[in-house]
Amino acid sequence: MRHHAVRRSLVGLLAASLLSAAPSPSTETTLRERAGSFVRPSAVPHPSDNPWTADRERLGRTLFFDPRLSASGTISCATCHNPSFEWGDGLALGVGHAGKQLARRTPTILNVAWGAAFFWDGRASTLEEQALGPIQAEGEMNLPLEELVARLRGIDEYAALFEAAYPGEPISEDVVAKAIAVFERTVVSAPAPFDRWVEGDDDAIGPAAIRGFELFTGKARCSVCHTGWRFTDDSFHDVGTRSDDLGRGVHLPEILVSQHAFKTPTLRNVERRAPYMHNGSEPTLEAVIESYVLGGRETRPSLSNEIRPLDLDGTDRADLLAFLATLTSDGPPESLPRMPR
Repeated sequence: MRHHAVRRSLVGLLAASLLSAAPSPSTETTLRERAGSFVRPSAVPHPSDNPWTADRERLGRTLFFDPRLSASGTISCATCHNPSFEWGDGLALGVGHAGKQLARRTPTILNVAWGAAFFWDGRASTLEEQALGPIQAEGEMNLPLEELVARLRGIDEYAALFEAAYPGEPISEDVVAKAIAVFERTVVSAPAPFDRWVEGDDDAIGPAAIRGFELFTGKARCSVCHTGWRFTDDSFHDVGTRSDDLGRGVHLPEILVSQHAFKTPTLRNVERRAPYMHNGSEPTLEAVIESYVLGGRETRPSLSNEIRPLDLDGTDRADLLAFLATLTSDGPPESLPRMPR
């Protein structure tokens, strides 16, 4: 009798252990509920005063890849926002006119159609406004806007492209900005394994990635700022990156939390976009996670309240990386336009 009682006791303990290791129905429901806030939209938004047309996209794409939009004739928008580097440049810090190193890293333009307040410091309120910034910036493309317009008017084949895209509107800096913005809004990351999982395919991502998603939306607190399907709140935070750059604080000097604050980057295709942070100071995603585990590399009055040390062991960190990998997708190859003559 004693032998059978002990056996039943061991069986009971084993069953309890197995039940505790498996996700409970309530946990699974909670994860599915969390996943609901990351559903991809069905359409790309375009503003009513600059709607998409195929001709506008064609003109914008051509301008985006044309190096004649720079003073030297050697730098295009695509030089820094290269589709082969997930629409960045793969460098810690950007490089501009005459090979000058810039102060910040080139951000990706993936999924900017849904964005707000552009550049790392949010100084442009629309994509149309943002498009002209690098062209005329002395350290970047260094082409005065009046010279830009004169140069484009002097290229015969551009006349037909502009007329088809914006009938009756003369070639101008405003039309250039509108066309580039239309094209940039079409730069959208393709569906990733995570999206298939969100849509109900339970086999689209593995157990480690699911645990990583639970951490991401739970005790690691990543989703406080990396929200929505693009994984960004389009806001600005000081996350304790080692830097003297005031970021958003340059434009809002009276607001403490804006000092050293930079825009939350999207995490789509993030594993292919090293190095990281606004100054490229973190070489790998492992290093980024470590910076958050530490509660930031630097502590200062402007540090976001959300940045505080995290209790993440090696397995937790590996699971987070597994989840981030599920945000990677492969879209169709980018087609390069023929340059007008």
